[in-house]
Amino acid sequence: MDQVELLKRCQDGDELAWEVLVRQQQGRICSIAYGYVGDQDEAQDLAQDIFVRLYKRLDTCRDAEKFVSWLISIARNACLDHLRRRKARPPRRDIPAEEMSSLKDAGPTPEENWVRSSRQKLVHRALRQLSEINREIILLKDIQGLPLEEIAGLLELPLGTIKSRSSRARVELARAIVDLGEGPGGGSDGTLGAEAVS
Repeated sequence: MDQVELLKRCQDGDELAWEVLVRQQQGRICSIAYGYVGDQDEAQDLAQDIFVRLYKRLDTCRDAEKFVSWLISIARNACLDHLRRRKARPPRRDIPAEEMSSLKDAGPTPEENWVRSSRQKLVHRALRQLSEINREIILLKDIQGLPLEEIAGLLELPLGTIKSRSSRARVELARAIVDLGEGPGGGSDGTLGAEAVS
């Protein structure tokens, strides 16, 4: 079933189609939430809230070709709302970045799983060091793969600003990784690699 038909069936109230959509997109939504909140348990709770919001707004997605961008926009807004609420009512205690567990992955060996987990932790710790705008650009462009034009629309900034910020954000991230000690998989060349952030 292609994306157009799947979306139409979801909009028509087909519960099985909705389950398929959730299964297809849950990794992406959890990754977005994790990128914003930096805690796996909190990200999973937030992902559930995002799916509720998506379900209620399915009828507002008119173009199935732009479904992923629409989904990311709603997820981003939900994350920002969550962060605003969290700032207004902070948690009882902050969880140190070192205690964050990585998102589930299926590495072939425990050693490779450990390396991947270490890379994820390092990148997400480094992301916490970035300015808010640079962190969002990395999350949207390098992790979620959105084109710069769509990021400019989401962030309501000129395309030229996004282009220049994108380069600076990668440099800032590379420096943050170096400052954090170049753990496993951390390099100073500014490259991310999907395996380090997914």
